[in-house]
Amino acid sequence: MIQWLRSLFFVGQMYLMMAVLAVVFTPWAVFDRRGAFAGVHAYTRWVRWSASWMVGLKTEVRGTPPTGEVLIAAKHQSFLDIIMIVSVVPRPKFIMKRQLKWAPILGWYALRIGCVPVDRGKRAEAIRQMMQGVRNGTLTPGQLIIYPQGTRVAPGVRKSYKIGTALLYAETGQTCVPAATNVGVFWPRTGIYRKPGVAVVEFLPPIEQGLSQAEFMERLEREIETASDRLLEEAGFHADH
Repeated sequence: MIQWLRSLFFVGQMYLMMAVLAVVFTPWAVFDRRGAFAGVHAYTRWVRWSASWMVGLKTEVRGTPPTGEVLIAAKHQSFLDIIMIVSVVPRPKFIMKRQLKWAPILGWYALRIGCVPVDRGKRAEAIRQMMQGVRNGTLTPGQLIIYPQGTRVAPGVRKSYKIGTALLYAETGQTCVPAATNVGVFWPRTGIYRKPGVAVVEFLPPIEQGLSQAEFMERLEREIETASDRLLEEAGFHADH
């Protein structure tokens, strides 16, 4: 019960600080995109810091966070893996659901840092929009964070990897940096409760250009799933595959 109450307080202050920091950084962000990135970094680092002492959830980023113009193909288990990746890369941006443009605070900041909104109703159309958005955004360098499975996936659950990641890899000509995680053990997709422990996001060795679509998809899934399973076991969760 005590941990649940601590979790409730943590979640409440987390969203309150989102509003506070948005107000603080908006004047700068309106005139200079660097202000938007500064606000996003301040918020994500606040969440990581406050989680460590409010609910006993420490966070660790392993590997080398990329700083160039690359694709980051990440395992997605909860909001926490987004927070951790954004906190350590200099110019993060996402391909996001178009509806999120209208989300208070989040929507405006997402567009300001260069996120690409797409409709997800029709897969082929969404991929076309992704390609067009990436092409249109080439003048704004950054790290494009994508989720190959297309949504949050609970620990231990298998879900297929979507071909859109391989199409972006081929279209952009950029290196792809896979990222594994175990955050879902401690911070679930839904609900208030936050479990104490050490949540990890691990950047894996880059996948350079030159692979075929099939080779790329096989390597991406194998490396992310293998590393994520290892991190889950480290956290005390044993996936049944």
